[in-house]
Amino acid sequence: MKEFFLDDNDALNRFLQGVERRAFRMAQLATGDEDESLDIVQDSMFVFVRSYGARPEAEWSPLFYRTLQSRITDWHRRTTVRKRWRFWFGNDDDASAVDPIQLVPDTAGRDPAGTLLGNEATAAIESALRGLPLRQRQAFLLRAWEGLNVEETAAAMGCSGGSVKTHYSRAVHALRGMLGEYAR
Repeated sequence: MKEFFLDDNDALNRFLQGVERRAFRMAQLATGDEDESLDIVQDSMFVFVRSYGARPEAEWSPLFYRTLQSRITDWHRRTTVRKRWRFWFGNDDDASAVDPIQLVPDTAGRDPAGTLLGNEATAAIESALRGLPLRQRQAFLLRAWEGLNVEETAAAMGCSGGSVKTHYSRAVHALRGMLGEYAR
C-alpha cells in the first residue's frame, strides 16, 4: 500500500469532509435511520481510504459513491434477513422510545409558518425519494444531488451508462408524479 505524504492526506481529508454530509443524507434517505446512516458512512469512508485512497484524486468521487452504494445495498440485505427472523421469533425492539434531543425547543427564532412549510416540503421530498426503487433513487441522488455525470454515476452504481439514463429518467418522472404541487 502506498505511503501518503502530507499533501495526499490533506487532499483525502478535504475530499471526505466535502462528501460526508451528502453521503450521510443519501444513507439516511436509504435507511430512514440516523444511527444506521452514520455507521454506513463511516464504514464507507474506512473502506474507501483503505482500498482507493492511493488512487488519483480525479477517481475518488465515483469510487467513494460506489463504496457507499455497496454499503447501503448490504444494509438492505441484512435488514431483510433480520426482518425474516424477527417475524418468526418476535421483535424485542423498543420502537416507541423518544429521542430526548427532539424534545428540546428551537431557540433560533424561526418563523413557525415558514418552518412548517419547509418541513412539509422536505417530508414530501424524503417520502417521494424513499418511494423510489433503490436503483432509481441511487441514480437520482448521484446525478441530481452529487452532480456526477453519466459515466461517473455508472461507475459508482456498477452498471452501464444506458442503465443510469433509464433509472434517472424513471426517477424524475416518478418524483414529478409523487410531488405534484411541489414539483416545478
